[in-house]
Amino acid sequence: MSGGEEAPRFGISRRERILDELRRAGAVRVSALARDLGVAELTIRRDIADLAERGLLTRVHGGATLRSTLDPAAARPLSAPRRFGMVVPSLSYYWPQVVEGARVAGIETDTQIVLRGASYAAADQRRQISALVASGTVHGLIVAPETAGADGHALLAWLDALPLPVVLVERRAPDVLALTRLESVVTDHAFGGALAASHLAGLGHRRVGILTSPQSPTSIALRRGWGRAVEELGLEPGVDREIALDRMGRSAVGPFVAALLDEIRATATTALLVHSDPQALLLQQHLVDAGWRVPGDVSLLAYDDEIAMNGAPPLTALRPPKPQVGRRAVELLRDRLRDGIDRPSERVALAPALHVRASTGSPPEA
Repeated sequence: MSGGEEAPRFGISRRERILDELRRAGAVRVSALARDLGVAELTIRRDIADLAERGLLTRVHGGATLRSTLDPAAARPLSAPRRFGMVVPSLSYYWPQVVEGARVAGIETDTQIVLRGASYAAADQRRQISALVASGTVHGLIVAPETAGADGHALLAWLDALPLPVVLVERRAPDVLALTRLESVVTDHAFGGALAASHLAGLGHRRVGILTSPQSPTSIALRRGWGRAVEELGLEPGVDREIALDRMGRSAVGPFVAALLDEIRATATTALLVHSDPQALLLQQHLVDAGWRVPGDVSLLAYDDEIAMNGAPPLTALRPPKPQVGRRAVELLRDRLRDGIDRPSERVALAPALHVRASTGSPPEA
């Protein structure tokens, strides 16, 4: 990255900090912001100019203030900035990009995203969501709740009954619950599974396998699309495992992978779809250490594309559109607040993208 360039996420986060300080203090000074954020004053002036063009603040000599409380054209009060609560089950993998997409959309629409992290437990998720609702300061919710089992179903029913609009991200409410108010934005993981099978079939693979993380909402949909595509494309299913290599004890990984390699040989599997990236990279490492060539002996295709490019060779991967998921969730809440209850509920599905790298190729000759 050259000296004159800046990663977009850093500029976005900095401008969000400027808006947060404006909401807190009502006014900011360029010199103080530059000192607090550790950047040049020219950078802050550019940020303020950009935010002013978006109508999010008013430029003044040496700094900025909140927008005027009156619309000069209509002489009526402007509405206060919206605040959307957001609860996700992880702040370290997959979800940061979803959050960043929501924050970008928030800056563009004068909406503050109030983020809370939770675990994958329904009780903890409800506790974090309840705290946001009880604050009385949020106008809508973006959440990724548990959806399976009695606890998940109860949580979804509770969300559907809240007096705030709710958008699920990377989660769907089961149709059998007949919940009519909840909206959702998800990656079409089933399509991702079909896209993976189609890619491998196009390279000439006939016997293909799948290895996925157990009890993962992503894996469930991914397997559904993969299985259907394998059958329709006339492929033969090979290795099929649900395991979390990246969460196994070190002493257990070696024997498991050795057995897995024996199964790959015995079933003549020539390509594997692996969810998620850490699991795919760990498997690749063991394959290489055992003398296998990737893709000469077996092709590997990862699902998530968070760190797949760091493989040796870099892994072909399917990438869910995580930032766009967050963005569309903000847009759905914005539209719901604008249009009211008469607007039909939306359930949006976004397609993942295939990024072909060096880990997939033609199958070895028989």
